[in-house]
Amino acid sequence: MSDSQPDLRMLIHQQGQTLADMGGIRDDLAVLTAVAMRQDGTLAALLTEVRAMHSQHSRLANRVRDLEAQPS
Repeated sequence: MSDSQPDLRMLIHQQGQTLADMGGIRDDLAVLTAVAMRQDGTLAALLTEVRAMHSQHSRLANRVRDLEAQPS
């Protein structure tokens, strides 16, 4: 009868190991979330920069066009 009963020390050890594993997974998830958020911020900043460069290029093209249109 005692062989079919679970050993409480083994269950306590397994529960401790499971909690430690969950803590590691939680830490890994926090790191991966931070990496994803950093990438999202970088992408947003890059998009803003590309829009500003496009606007700058358009203004420069307009100025060149105006200079070319002036009579010599």
